[in-house]
Amino acid sequence: MRLTILINGSDPTVNHDYAVLWLDTDERVWSRESHDGIDLPPWGELRDEGGVTQLCAPTADQPLCTLRGLHVDRECPTAAQGGAQWASGTVGPTDGVWRLQAVEKKTVQPEDSVFRR
Repeated sequence: MRLTILINGSDPTVNHDYAVLWLDTDERVWSRESHDGIDLPPWGELRDEGGVTQLCAPTADQPLCTLRGLHVDRECPTAAQGGAQWASGTVGPTDGVWRLQAVEKKTVQPEDSVFRR
């Protein structure tokens, strides 16, 4: 299954930073499709620990971004939105929100895969 999510600040009318991500729950990877202001690498690994989905850089232990309330170990997402937190350079962690944009239950073969394992 592939989920499309939008991550942005808690008040997008004030802070216009965003990232659109694809989460591949079968392969346990994610890719950045579009972004401005939320600087995440082009792709990484996906983990679900204790009800928090962690977006990590390839082969990294520490998460770059956490999505609270999203469980990717299930057949369907359990929520359509929740809290997000990501690293923002020297300022420290930034709080925001994630929102589910689309769910693709069929296996989707990407035209150009950015995942390099």
